[in-house]
Amino acid sequence: MTDPAPWIPGEAAGEDRRHAPATLRNRMAIADVLRAVLPRSGTVLEIASGSGEHAAYFAGEFPALAWQPSDPDRAALTSIAAWCAGIANVLPPLDLDAAAPVWPVSRADAVLCINMLHISPWAATLGLMAGAARVLDTGAPLLVYGPFLRDDVPTAPSNLAFDESLRERDPAWGIRSIGAVAEAATGFALDQTIEMPANNVMLVFRRV
Repeated sequence: MTDPAPWIPGEAAGEDRRHAPATLRNRMAIADVLRAVLPRSGTVLEIASGSGEHAAYFAGEFPALAWQPSDPDRAALTSIAAWCAGIANVLPPLDLDAAAPVWPVSRADAVLCINMLHISPWAATLGLMAGAARVLDTGAPLLVYGPFLRDDVPTAPSNLAFDESLRERDPAWGIRSIGAVAEAATGFALDQTIEMPANNVMLVFRRV
């Protein structure tokens, strides 16, 4: 389960870095999936990079890959730059709104999106799918991580309560169903549905 306000400011005065506690809990499990799915080389475009902690950690785990973080939030961009300063294989963060019809990047070898779909309007999910289809070649992976609803699996009570709290904060938010996300993924095939800790799931789509 993910905190809908996922980061806290740095403790030191003037500290640009934000801290998202969830990154420390999920980054190793996510990295294990990435090892099996990401290409050996190329550029990974991360959508909604948030604090930047994932980008900094994964860049260290995958030194042969270039990491391209992005986010539409100014504070996030500042935090990403602070966390990733001095890391050779992390590119400067891009101001990128997943829902925008044009992205400031034309190509990537993989796209990763962690904990965005449930704390954004449905238009962001549609934009993610459309944008990823534009930048990925055939066979390239789109990886989407977070809590999801599944028709064939009872929803954990904690996720039901989380979904209710999200919709109280913003009616446009909420935990998405895997079926709805897969249906929206025009130009992709759902290759894997991987169970993750804390009632989360990694969806692995492949560009067709």
